[in-house]
Amino acid sequence: MDERKTILIYCGGKNTEPSYFRKFRLPNVYIEKKGLDPLSLTRQVIKLMELSKYDEYWVVFDKDEYSDQDFNQAIQLAYQNRIRVAYSNQAFEYWLLLHFQDHNGSKLNRSEYGNKFNKFLSPLGAEYDSKRTKIVKEQLFEILDSEDPQTGKIRIHQAIIRAKKIFDNFDHVSPAKEESSTTVFMLVEELLKYR
Repeated sequence: MDERKTILIYCGGKNTEPSYFRKFRLPNVYIEKKGLDPLSLTRQVIKLMELSKYDEYWVVFDKDEYSDQDFNQAIQLAYQNRIRVAYSNQAFEYWLLLHFQDHNGSKLNRSEYGNKFNKFLSPLGAEYDSKRTKIVKEQLFEILDSEDPQTGKIRIHQAIIRAKKIFDNFDHVSPAKEESSTTVFMLVEELLKYR
């Protein structure tokens, strides 16, 4: 009997997040892309919970330019309804950048993510189109999930360690003020249990 719990991941973004999570290729994980703001996304999952029977529900969204109040309210509403949250402040690409760079959690505007990320990818023969498609392609995911020859450690595990360290430096009273940070590591840790 398969002991895998079923997981629904509801993504606020239409490209980066769904393309990234689909690369895990887990039969127990279902991914929806909605293109909604954090609060609307969370409310939609609450309604969906009445109709569907997944073991675990996740919302994935970015701070972007949404108001601090709406961002914090979406997180609080999700927690109150037993929905897990994988947010990024400011954007999901921050999580991708942590696969290569140990950042201290200080403010790093999302306009800088693409160029910084591509500086690490270029020597590896890959590129992330941060301006148009914003899709995590197979080659890119393989790099994110591979060993870093300089450290000898798997990059995705390094990103988890880095994101946790940054997350632990904040008090979480107002996640909207915790730039730069991400809780995507929590969802990735869950998915890695089923590989």
